[in-house]
Amino acid sequence: QVQLVESGGGLVQPGGSLRLSCAASGRIFSINAMGWYRQAPGKERELVASITSRGTTNYADSVKGRFTISRDNAKKVYLQMNSLKPEDTAVYYCNAAETSYDYWGQGTQVTVSS
Repeated sequence: QVQLVESGGGLVQPGGSLRLSCAASGRIFSINAMGWYRQAPGKERELVASITSRGTTNYADSVKGRFTISRDNAKKVYLQMNSLKPEDTAVYYCNAAETSYDYWGQGTQVTVSS
């Protein structure tokens, strides 16, 4: 089992920045990759960014150049979000992927509004 706890969401004005954090605990040695997904009202959950255990990153086209995913060890992953837009408003979920199973955090709300 892997437990994920997110923090760092909130309300920010367009053009502002936020940093999301995700702390993993439990069977972290089994994690191959970690990432962030988001789900806006009425829309499907989508990948925002991911990072493998070797540090390879992947980003959705909509956030390239604005968001940066990083990890400082096997237990924590971050999402630095700059130049935020209203369309970035969503619940953001931390994800940890094993070979055949995904774990999810409880989600943190990000609202971009003036």
